Amino acid sequence: MLVLSNARLCLENLIKYGILVDPIQVLSLFLKDPYSWPALCLVIVANGFVVVALTLERRIAAGSLSEGIASALRALNLLAILFFPAATVLSVPSVTPVGAVFALTVYTILFLKLFSFHDVNKWCREGEGGAVAATPKANGEVGRNAVTYPENLTYRNLYYFLVAPTLCYELSFPRSPRVRKRFLLRRLFEMLFFLQLLVGLIQQWMVPTIQNSMKPFRDMDYSRIIERLLKLAVPNHLIWLIFFYWFFHSCLNVVAELLQFGDREFYRDWWNSESVTYFWQNWNIPVHKWCLRHFYKPLLRWGVNKWAAQAAVFLASAFFHEYLVSVPLRMFRLWAFMGMAAQIPLAWFVSKFLRGNYGNAAVWISLIIGQPIAVLMYVHDYYVLNYEGNQ
Repeated sequence: MLVLSNARLCLENLIKYGILVDPIQVLSLFLKDPYSWPALCLVIVANGFVVVALTLERRIAAGSLSEGIASALRALNLLAILFFPAATVLSVPSVTPVGAVFALTVYTILFLKLFSFHDVNKWCREGEGGAVAATPKANGEVGRNAVTYPENLTYRNLYYFLVAPTLCYELSFPRSPRVRKRFLLRRLFEMLFFLQLLVGLIQQWMVPTIQNSMKPFRDMDYSRIIERLLKLAVPNHLIWLIFFYWFFHSCLNVVAELLQFGDREFYRDWWNSESVTYFWQNWNIPVHKWCLRHFYKPLLRWGVNKWAAQAAVFLASAFFHEYLVSVPLRMFRLWAFMGMAAQIPLAWFVSKFLRGNYGNAAVWISLIIGQPIAVLMYVHDYYVLNYEGNQ
């Protein structure tokens, strides 16, 4: 029934719109001017913040900089990593929304990685170790090259961490003994195939549905809005599932294989989630480990109770979700922030009243319905702001 009903939808789409897939059009989302690559330039400039971070740690290790002054300088450098690209995107019109998302994602990852880098080096100075053992999920025997503080403060060590598919810094990472060429080729093929499939599905299926949703929103026709929402939910969720596999399984494994990075636990069985909390703990393991290590556990050590600490993690995640949407679109609507913040009462409700398959169904419904609501809200507001007033 699922195959037949979706085959009918595909055929209906082709009859109604024809073939809309155009790979060349995608390039225009990144480049308005083929000789000006502002987003890429922004990413290259990020190396300056890396140099500052390493210089600060070296000065502290050499004893030429006090811990107090260094903490202030580290905080300024980390804040600049978030505010500098946002200010650039908002002030340079040639940065396209897609290019801005790419640049801001790189800066967000850099912020999280350098935060971990500073934390671990501080733990080493305080005699708390800092090298947290990663789960050895790799091919063959996993090895480690023993590195001690402050010998780890080299460009080679830091840049390996910055490229590695993890957000939590260690002085030395588990390493796999060799690069598996057949495994690497399979993952590369998946990367290219699923990327093309994602672009095609977005152009052929999502874009027409979103465009047809603008009139019901303008007329405030609630029945038509709900119909559009439900129609968008299917392609949106399919695209999200493909994106998950493309990024977390194909892309991260390609990077890990090339770097011979030993820890391959990028996700767990989030599809079996019987609670909202379990889903967020297992669908993105690198982010979960960072939140647990550098945010959640420190809050508990400071005396914050468990529920307040979990709420703080959700709100921090909500900030970054909004940061990666509102700044590239150059409009502030807080839909992504509110969507993430709404996970707090939803998590409480599901854990309190639903168990087993009912909890699992609640998690899936929130994924299938929640995302297209946010997509439609942002697209509607962006359309009104940029196009309706110019007609």
